[in-house]
Amino acid sequence: MALKKEVISIFVDNQSGVLARVVSLFGRRGFNIDSLTVSATNEPTISRITIVFKGDDLSLAQIISQTEKLEVVRNIFTLEKEGSLFRELLLLKVKAGKEDRTTVKEIVDIYRGKIIDLSKESMIIEITGAPEKIDGLMNMLSCYEIVEVCRTGITAIERGWQEKEKQND
Repeated sequence: MALKKEVISIFVDNQSGVLARVVSLFGRRGFNIDSLTVSATNEPTISRITIVFKGDDLSLAQIISQTEKLEVVRNIFTLEKEGSLFRELLLLKVKAGKEDRTTVKEIVDIYRGKIIDLSKESMIIEITGAPEKIDGLMNMLSCYEIVEVCRTGITAIERGWQEKEKQND
C-alpha cells in the first residue's frame, strides 16, 4: 500500500506533559511526524494538536484508535484536504545584495509575501499560506543563497460548520 500524507487534529486537555505523551505514542508506533503544531483553543482547558505524518489507511486507523484511548484526548479526527484549510508560516533569510533586491522583491510580491527585514547583504521574507504556496516560493528563490529557514508546519481547520462530538467527557 502506498503511503499518503495524513493530517489529524487532536483536542487534548491543556496540561503539562500531554504533548510528550501524544508524540511518544507516535514514535513508539514507528511514525515519523513531518509537522507538528500546538495551539490554544477558544476553551482555556483544551489545546489543539495538528500532526502531519505519512501512512496508509490501516496505520491511520490504528494510530487514531490508540491515540483516542489516552485519557487526556477529548477528540481526534482526520482533516481531509477538500474539506479543510491548511496554512503555514515561513520566515526565510535570503542572501541578497543591492543587485538582487528588486528581483527578490518581485518574486515575494507575486506570492503575496512581505519583506520584514533588510540589511546590506540579506532580506528576511515572511509568507503565510497553503503548503504548496510556501513550497512554490522556496522553489522560485532556490537560485539565491538561502541562509536560514524557519517554517511553522501545518495548522488546519475544517471548513463550514461541523461540530465535533467531545469524547471522554
